[in-house]
Amino acid sequence: MVWTMQDYPSSMKNLDKATRKKAIDIANSMIDDGYKEGQAIPIAIEQAKDWKQNASQSEIDTYYDQGSPTKRSEEGKQSTSNPERLEEGEEVYKHEDGWAVASVGSDRASKVLSTKQEAIARAVEIARKKATSLTIYKEDGSIEEQRSYAD
Repeated sequence: MVWTMQDYPSSMKNLDKATRKKAIDIANSMIDDGYKEGQAIPIAIEQAKDWKQNASQSEIDTYYDQGSPTKRSEEGKQSTSNPERLEEGEEVYKHEDGWAVASVGSDRASKVLSTKQEAIARAVEIARKKATSLTIYKEDGSIEEQRSYAD
């Protein structure tokens, strides 16, 4: 199912309009990538909230003014997300812009934060939700710590 601003999951009803639009776009892309609705919706909501928190007001206004998602272009359907990432552990490593949080084996970070503590906190949150592992690296690239959050 393709969601729009007029037809979206009830769990998105309490989001402000810009966050809801972003969550709908993310969820639609995840569904295109093979995620199940039950997986895509909570992840999309969380990512949309993160986006809103980190975006400037002009970015939010520009994004929302682009119009409601009703029909998606092929470009909008392209994504590097994979359902298999739900089974992979998370890792925290030094990045040129701070500390990165990424799924093991991914080519890019899902988030880059300014401090290692922030990155670890975010990675722990993700690893717990996915019930997987977390590997924390030192600045030199060697393993500092490994944790398991498997059920």
